[in-house]
This record gives sequence, structure tokens and C-alpha cells, in this order.
Amino acid sequence: MRFHHFAIEVKDMETSIAFYQKYLCLQEEGRLQFNKEDIVFLANNNFRLELISGEQQNVSQGIHICFEVDSVQDLMKTFIDDGIFVSEGPYKLKNGWKTVFYEGPDKEVIEFLQIKEKADY
Repeated sequence: MRFHHFAIEVKDMETSIAFYQKYLCLQEEGRLQFNKEDIVFLANNNFRLELISGEQQNVSQGIHICFEVDSVQDLMKTFIDDGIFVSEGPYKLKNGWKTVFYEGPDKEVIEFLQIKEKADY
């Protein structure tokens, strides 16, 4: 068994696609319609995100999605330059990891995690 995708229900499909393409470098993999819902898959390497837009909109509480990044600091600068502000953090965990949380276009919680210390070049 292996993981296939993570799904998020969105209100504005094109806004969500643009957000995830710009900030997470996900590329559109395909579109389909199923049970009166528009579905778009975005992917990068071995990760796939399914965006769902339709008549029913459910908000999932207590669930977040986490992406590993090379530098939390660099990511934060990119977001702040675009007027997107941190919803929680940044934090440095006891094991040395750094983490920060943002909200996506539909208030989904997105965590960014830096495992290794960024090398100084």
C-alpha cells in the first residue's frame, strides 16, 4: 500500500490552483468531474493534492497538511512579500526542527517544516 493524495474542498478552484502552484510549485496533473464536483489534481514529485469544488462544502477541523522545506525563513519572506502572514509560529522544536503555519485560500491549515539547518553559502 502507498499514499496517493491529500484532498481539500475549496470554494474558488482557480484561486486555490494559483496559490498551490505559486507557493508549493505544484503542477496541474488533470481535471475531472464526479458527482457534480469539479476535481483538479496538482502534483510535484511523489506528492499529489486533490482540490474539490462543488455544491457541498465541508470544512475539516483539526486536520493540517505539512510540507518539508529547505528554509522556513526563506519561505516566510516569500509569503510576507506577497502580504500573506503567519497564522502560528515560527517555532523551533527541541529536536532542532523549525516550523511555521499558514492558512490557505479556504482557511486550510498548512504547516511548513524545516528538518535540517540551512547551509550558509
